[in-house]
Amino acid sequence: MIKRNDILFSAGVLLLFLPFFLSGKVYETYTHLNHYHGFIMAFIKFAILAVIGEVIGLRIKTGNYTQPGFGILPRAVVWGFLGITIKFAFIVFASGTPSFLQYMGMQHAQAIFAGKLTAGKVLVAFTISAGLNLIYAPVMMTLHKITDTHILTTGGTLKGFLTPIPFAKILKGLNWDVQWNFVLKKTIPFFWIPAHTVTFLLPADFRVLFAALLGIVLGIILALANMKK
Repeated sequence: MIKRNDILFSAGVLLLFLPFFLSGKVYETYTHLNHYHGFIMAFIKFAILAVIGEVIGLRIKTGNYTQPGFGILPRAVVWGFLGITIKFAFIVFASGTPSFLQYMGMQHAQAIFAGKLTAGKVLVAFTISAGLNLIYAPVMMTLHKITDTHILTTGGTLKGFLTPIPFAKILKGLNWDVQWNFVLKKTIPFFWIPAHTVTFLLPADFRVLFAALLGIVLGIILALANMKK
């Protein structure tokens, strides 16, 4: 059932994106900052968009967009730094995977990936996405789950979050049935690899933005994962 808060939240998200469509100057400024300050922009995009996803996930689970101890600010900080690692991983895998494919016998893989849309380019993008999601994503997702647990157990405050994280204790207490059988085993092959295949078919300056938008989807997926408990 749609509530007043749903309308206000949707209007807020719309107002966040509207200037980029209505003002060419705003869009030009964004593309300039994105091109020359990619890591800073990755922090900002993930801090905002991925947290929006988590807020939507909370709405799915509880019917509310926030609650005591949820910790929007520390979640934004975590996602900002995860965004930096995602930007780094995109650079590494987008550069290294075509070289790997050439080593394995796919001639001109780098030129194919840089060229127009072809079946070969889709294959390269799929391979980049598979490598990224099979090697980097499980570590990132597990780290996110650890920080998420730490935020909740410290009351959702920034001060509490800045206390030492008991990694060993949290790792032992994770619901590995959900983390492995749903988050890793199902979402990676059936959602993230196809989704990031599309990501790597986009121009380089738009890949992190698209990935951050997928962070909204991640919030919904994690909400469903928690509900499976």
